[in-house]
Amino acid sequence: MGTSALAATPTANVNVQKSTIKWEGANVVGKKHHGTVGLKQADITVDKNTPVGGTFIVDMRSISSEDLTGDMKAMLEKHLKSPDFFNVDTFPTARLVVTKLQLKSGKTYTVSANLTIKDKTNPITFEASIDFNGKQLKAQASQLVIDRAKWDVRYGSTSFFKGLADKAIKDEMTFDVSIEAEVK
Repeated sequence: MGTSALAATPTANVNVQKSTIKWEGANVVGKKHHGTVGLKQADITVDKNTPVGGTFIVDMRSISSEDLTGDMKAMLEKHLKSPDFFNVDTFPTARLVVTKLQLKSGKTYTVSANLTIKDKTNPITFEASIDFNGKQLKAQASQLVIDRAKWDVRYGSTSFFKGLADKAIKDEMTFDVSIEAEVK
């Protein structure tokens, strides 16, 4: 029996402590909240010195607010973790699986991936800058936008509830992602 191509394909171990995921959400009148959510584990598949895929597990229990303090911060974080939003007791992780990386120009790639939140998987596409020297990899994706309604994150969404007026929360959530990895 021969060695499979997958077994011979190196992976880049993502440094979850140095990697960041920042989120931002807003209501329809423009009030915004922002914060972070941590990576639990991740790896990037490399073929012929080129990144070709990857899997990223996000620790939804780590979601936090950076724009509030004290009781307001604690209330928002508790609400984001509740069944109204991400229901982290039932769905403690989210998963992004990169299915295709297409070089656009220079170091800019078009990334196609499947994103799973609350056991619902939807395809997403975004641009990322990837700097890879054969050993170290750094990737940045800025202003990555998802429609939370596709993942059944319903609270304050006009996709599910009518008549919310200025209490509505936009379905679009924006993420800025920074990844650091090293080929093993």
